[in-house]
Amino acid sequence: MRRILPYILIIISGFVFVGRLMYLQIFDDSFELLSQSNAVKIEYDYPQRGYIFDRNGDLLVSNQPSYDIMAIPREIKPFDTLEFATLLSITPKQLGEQLDKAKIYSPRLPSVIVPQLTKSEYAYLQEKMRKYKGFYIQKRSSRDYQVDIAANVLGYISEANQNEINNNQYYQAGDLIGRQGVEKQYEELLRGIKGVKYIQKDRFNSEIGPYKKGIYDTLPEKGKDITLTIDAKLQAYGEKLMKNKRGGIVAIEPESGEILSLITAPSYDPSLLVGRKRSRNFTKLWYDSISKPLIDRGLQAMYPPGSPFKALTGLIALQEGVIDTKEKISCNMGFSYGRSSRMGCHSHISPLNMTPALAYSCNSYFAKTYRRIIEKYDSAPKGMDAWHDHLNSFGLGDFLGYDLPIGQPGRIPDGNYYNRWYPDNRWSASYTLSNGIGQGEIATTPIQLANTTAAIANRGWYYTPHILKEIEGEPIEMKEYTTKNYTTIDKENFDPIIEGMHGVYKYGTASFLQIPDIEVCGKTGTAENYTKLDGKKVQLTDHSIFIAFAPKENPKIAIAVFVENGYWGSRYGGRIASLMIEKYLKDKITRTDLEEWVLSHSLEEEYAKPYSGESFKINQ
Repeated sequence: MRRILPYILIIISGFVFVGRLMYLQIFDDSFELLSQSNAVKIEYDYPQRGYIFDRNGDLLVSNQPSYDIMAIPREIKPFDTLEFATLLSITPKQLGEQLDKAKIYSPRLPSVIVPQLTKSEYAYLQEKMRKYKGFYIQKRSSRDYQVDIAANVLGYISEANQNEINNNQYYQAGDLIGRQGVEKQYEELLRGIKGVKYIQKDRFNSEIGPYKKGIYDTLPEKGKDITLTIDAKLQAYGEKLMKNKRGGIVAIEPESGEILSLITAPSYDPSLLVGRKRSRNFTKLWYDSISKPLIDRGLQAMYPPGSPFKALTGLIALQEGVIDTKEKISCNMGFSYGRSSRMGCHSHISPLNMTPALAYSCNSYFAKTYRRIIEKYDSAPKGMDAWHDHLNSFGLGDFLGYDLPIGQPGRIPDGNYYNRWYPDNRWSASYTLSNGIGQGEIATTPIQLANTTAAIANRGWYYTPHILKEIEGEPIEMKEYTTKNYTTIDKENFDPIIEGMHGVYKYGTASFLQIPDIEVCGKTGTAENYTKLDGKKVQLTDHSIFIAFAPKENPKIAIAVFVENGYWGSRYGGRIASLMIEKYLKDKITRTDLEEWVLSHSLEEEYAKPYSGESFKINQ
């Protein structure tokens, strides 16, 4: 046995060696791929991104060619850096820094040295690039904006960062990816599929033709065209009305949940973020800490909702059975509560029941009604929880689930919220009375308030707001946007509230804003605006707020307008909402004097006051 053991070991070793050799030659292609990396060059053919249209078929975003100067570090031969940098309109230092980054990324893979050259720059450089081995020009598809509006809606595209490249194998260095708005939300639909070409090289690193006659090559597939729910004319008109003002406007079609306009002010021209100046322009916008143009106030800014919230207080009171529509409550320019507290109110008829109380925006009526809601339960925390749950059913105090990548949840306090403030639980409804009129600890975003208005217009239900309408001409069928969300309020309880909102236009706080031949239901709002300065609470100019829907029957538009530091509800918010409703329903403006007033009035002097923007920073 000892004699034959060496032979057995030799035979076994031989089988192992032969087996391993067979595996490497026949089954394992890793060494083949490694050798091909030197002999085969991969070129990508970038597709056009999908076009973006508005709800009426108007083209918003198309494409234009752009060209990147690329480099493969290991293929670069010695060259005149000063000459080449001058040719590229950059400094030798910038060129060196980009080449260093390229080497760190990969010596074998291409990296962008200068992005997004124009057609004329490309034509000038095309013939000269032969002098610079290892460099080449990569054609891509850049965005071409057909409009100068809706930058916050559309978003923009820029180069994918290293983290995105690491986490998604689709992207390579220099690839463009959607940022913000629908460009980010629907990146996978819009980007298309890259084509790939494999090019054979000889031992001198010269290209000799397609690898294996091009059998592995693929053609690019254009991204899908999408249609948005946005009405470009209404969007443009709203942005025009908000010139020299700050705030947000959201308009929704109640019967579908489609967002008709999503306006933030101030905004910017989306074409600023295209081409070689994109980075410089973005930096300017980013560091504008005064106007904050990159913040979408329609989705991100949280404001106290003010008097429009009284409609919800009334609905909850009716649902909870703590008041009926006939009971009248007195108001003597406000009312006193607690030991020394008083809530003021403006002059109007008194006593009054729910419908005129809403039309005249009576603070006393809705603060007292709110107290009844909380005090119906055997403890204030339980009453607050019930109140919170009703409001949550309208989509308040949480993210709505719309199809845009940014937002804020707002704030609707519950019992635990105040238990944390008052650890011994010794608090009562009178501690939180401001909630009943939309002040206190409540915060909402414009899109939340617009959605609430749509739910009232529908008498108790809403579709989740969304901005995508069609993909390649086919209507979307996403369950989350085609399923009704029902509130906790019974349908019959909406009628007196809607009558009160109609009264706002007929005889109440916005009677001078009536639209000929259109029955509008609305609610003015003046939200107190505070900030903290050196540890002290300081009151600033009030925000102007307005909600409305129209027509009263079979409503086609629901809208919420927030104008920062706009004094009172009907001064700016009401005027702007009224004009936008008329523009959408009539496609013209008959009250040109009202339009001229809004266009000619600016709040820039108000914003120039010290600390005028601080409240927005806190509520962000």
